[in-house]
Amino acid sequence: MGARGGGAASTGGALGEPDAIRAAGRRPRLSHGGAVGLMVVVTLMWATAGVVTRHLEQARSFEVTFWRSLFTLLSLLVILPLWQGRAVFAKMRRGGPSLWISGICWGVMFTAFMVALTLTRVADVLVTMALGPLLTALAARIFIGQRLPPRTWAAIVVGGLGIGWMFVGQVGEGLLLGTLVALLVPLATACNWTVTQHAHAQGRDVDLVPAVLIGAAISALVALPLARPFSANVHDLGLLAFLGLFQLAIPCVFSVWCAGVLKAPEVALLGLLEVVFGIGFAWAGAGEAPEASVMTGGVLVIGALVANELLGMRDRRGLPPQVPAGPH
Repeated sequence: MGARGGGAASTGGALGEPDAIRAAGRRPRLSHGGAVGLMVVVTLMWATAGVVTRHLEQARSFEVTFWRSLFTLLSLLVILPLWQGRAVFAKMRRGGPSLWISGICWGVMFTAFMVALTLTRVADVLVTMALGPLLTALAARIFIGQRLPPRTWAAIVVGGLGIGWMFVGQVGEGLLLGTLVALLVPLATACNWTVTQHAHAQGRDVDLVPAVLIGAAISALVALPLARPFSANVHDLGLLAFLGLFQLAIPCVFSVWCAGVLKAPEVALLGLLEVVFGIGFAWAGAGEAPEASVMTGGVLVIGALVANELLGMRDRRGLPPQVPAGPH
């Protein structure tokens, strides 16, 4: 689950989907074509964060984070009982440490994503977040000893070169801090996967949608003291409510539904559309054209991810579960 803080992704062929995703919210099953179409809609919804943020009039930095997270929290408090029944809140209390650690990871993603958008260009943030699947694969190798195929190691190297190229291009522009903050999103994604994979190995799957609710609550609480004094006007609150409901809460639920039908490489490749759509929206809707260094770095990162997924499609059977990068 966007924003990706963000979009669903796999570890570039190292991992598969979590049972928790497939078990969450037993809605009528989508057809494959329906799931593909809905996942495209999800990436479009995730991708609106950058351009909407650029049209805020007074709200800035942590206030943007606070209101967006608060509206996400309020939205999920309504959606969750409809999706999973009223017993979902009782299940959350029995979720154990893994659920709450996952919630903290989501909170980091939400906070870092929105703060980064206020510090640097939309394209910089989205391309940096696209590293999520590669960092997750690296975490799988380091923390659980999962072997990675040579193509994934190559993708990690190429993706790292792409981000490094972006960093070099930002030196002296005052934008590097925003990209470094955005880097917290894929790092939190990798941490989230490690925690949920450990729980899965012990027979305790983490339900992702309640974890997102916890993350929204944590993000709002952390941002609150830093957001004051509030300056958002009615116009800003309307846009931030849109982000909370339509850019994060609703696509979060839809992406969980899609992940019960689509295979890991399909989710990963479709999730990359968020980067393309997000940059396009910011360019067309806010006049924020990506710099040459970002375009070059983005081509390296996205190209490495796509190549890794396509080359690994034949090796996906019988692999352990994976958590999507997710919303941000």
